[in-house]
Amino acid sequence: MADIVEKILFPVKEEMEKYNQTFDSYMTTDNPLLDNILKDMSKHKGKGMRPLITILSAKMFGEVQDVTYHLAAAYELFHNATLIHDDIIDESDTRRGRPSVYSLFGSRISVLVGDYVLTNALISSITTRRIELMEEVFRAARWLVDGELFQLYNISLDEISEINYYNIIKKKTAILFASCAKSGAMTTTDNPQDIKNMEDFGMIVGKCFQIKDDIFDYIAGDEIGKPRGNDMIEGKLTLPVIHALLSTNNEEMIGISKKVKAGEASREEIDSLVRFTIDNQGIEYAYEMMEKYAAQAREILNQYPDSDVKTALSNYISFVIQRNK
Repeated sequence: MADIVEKILFPVKEEMEKYNQTFDSYMTTDNPLLDNILKDMSKHKGKGMRPLITILSAKMFGEVQDVTYHLAAAYELFHNATLIHDDIIDESDTRRGRPSVYSLFGSRISVLVGDYVLTNALISSITTRRIELMEEVFRAARWLVDGELFQLYNISLDEISEINYYNIIKKKTAILFASCAKSGAMTTTDNPQDIKNMEDFGMIVGKCFQIKDDIFDYIAGDEIGKPRGNDMIEGKLTLPVIHALLSTNNEEMIGISKKVKAGEASREEIDSLVRFTIDNQGIEYAYEMMEKYAAQAREILNQYPDSDVKTALSNYISFVIQRNK
């Protein structure tokens, strides 16, 4: 996977270095406790998929601007704030294979750290001095919260629905990718069709990203950093198991899935539902859907002449589908 990451970064190496400097500038403070936490977060900030698509989308149509870096930082800061808060809600001990802020400092400090990072996301977006870009960041934030709440509502329903699943992943994941790609393009072009194309591209890639994340739940291990069936422990039914259940109409497994949603399933029942999903082509179906979406994303790119950035965006799609964590 290192090779494909290098190919993605190739046309924007300098720009990503400038972005990292901008991001890090928001992750420092004169408060010793907070500064240590923020510096550790900055050091282990993950793959940076959202700022990367923001900057690639910008460079697709022109030279990356200072405003682009602050915009990309705003999205990543907001994303990191949501992860801190998610770990509190889920009482998660790890994040990206390392101890979470919640596990190290408890809920009180973690809430405040998350709020601080969220506030910096707002400051970073305001630094762009462009109302339309600020609106994109705030709108994406609103949709993400809506998606998380709809996911909790969906858990309470007896209904097992693929439509509800796609509504959830659109709101809680894909819209953020779409907003990153759209607003990145907005920093270097005012062509409405180009901006819409990048928004659509980001939406499609975001759906692929979440589907792949959900597949990990059936094959997870130490490398991925969470136990197999973790989503089911939290009451979530994702695309692989939804397909297996709807395609077989197995009454016993449907019964277990309802117990999963009610938070009443045993570890043995969850393991049996995971095996059922694997045995009934749930994983294969999820991969098929990712490939379908990937083809749509590449159709968007094919409207543009060949360039290093276009190649990088194509490799970005491949990475999302092929990544192993």
